[in-house]
Amino acid sequence: MQTLTVRHVTQYNYVNPVEFQPHRLMLRPRDSHDLRLVAAEMAIWPPCKTRWLHDVFGNSVAIVDFLEPSNELRIESVLTLERYGMGTLSFELEETAASYPFVYSSDDRTDLGRMLEGHYPDPTGELQAWAKQFVAGRPTDTMALLTDINNGIHQGFAYQVRHEQGTQPPLETLRLGTGSCRDFALLLIEAARSLGFGARFVTGYLYDPALDGDGPQAIGAGATHAWADIYLPGAGWIEFDPTNGTIAADNLIRVAVTRDPSQAVPVAGGFTGLVGDYLGMTVDVSVRQQPPEALAA
Repeated sequence: MQTLTVRHVTQYNYVNPVEFQPHRLMLRPRDSHDLRLVAAEMAIWPPCKTRWLHDVFGNSVAIVDFLEPSNELRIESVLTLERYGMGTLSFELEETAASYPFVYSSDDRTDLGRMLEGHYPDPTGELQAWAKQFVAGRPTDTMALLTDINNGIHQGFAYQVRHEQGTQPPLETLRLGTGSCRDFALLLIEAARSLGFGARFVTGYLYDPALDGDGPQAIGAGATHAWADIYLPGAGWIEFDPTNGTIAADNLIRVAVTRDPSQAVPVAGGFTGLVGDYLGMTVDVSVRQQPPEALAA
């Protein structure tokens, strides 16, 4: 078990005071058997009213209504979490799912719904053909297949920080050979769906053990992170991080799960002002492990 502190600050600056439209924040994770939320604090400027809800996926969402104009919008979220690792990568799949191809039960197919379907055009089957090259035979080991695809993205594509909003379509990532963590996650999701797997998008944070002198450096730390969940009967949702080539890594801090990346924006909203008022945005994310002496105190 690791105790981690996540500090996420988002700040927007404007030339003149502007009126802010309601904002939607996805910054607070939900408790689970592998992630316990110990404390959560959120400070927002300018003054506002905040209400909480669970979206269709069960994610915790804050809706913020601002009470006055301002030339600055600042949102600071501080989380204290306990993260429990699996301790082993020996997944106990149901016998019927241990080898690919397999068929989900009728209940699973109903509940997975659109998470079984591709969401992005693949008119010539280019993406599916790329995914099929990892299928060593029929049948083939299910976990070995998914591990190979995850590693194929990690080893075969160049990581690139992108500050533009949105996510590259999978075919664009495939053709460019580069992308951000969210681009790689979406490529893995769509590749898995093309092979018949149920998959979903995960957003959250990444703890880099190298910051505390404990392990190799992780790719994508210092910002929000994204990865994929793939559903396997018997094991449930398994986390695949193609950016780092890891599976079920205990340095992943899940905040929200969605069907598509467009539904998992940490801070979303608009403003009303003059043309040219917007000066820019800065985002600062830090994830650090609390030392044992701090926990004892």
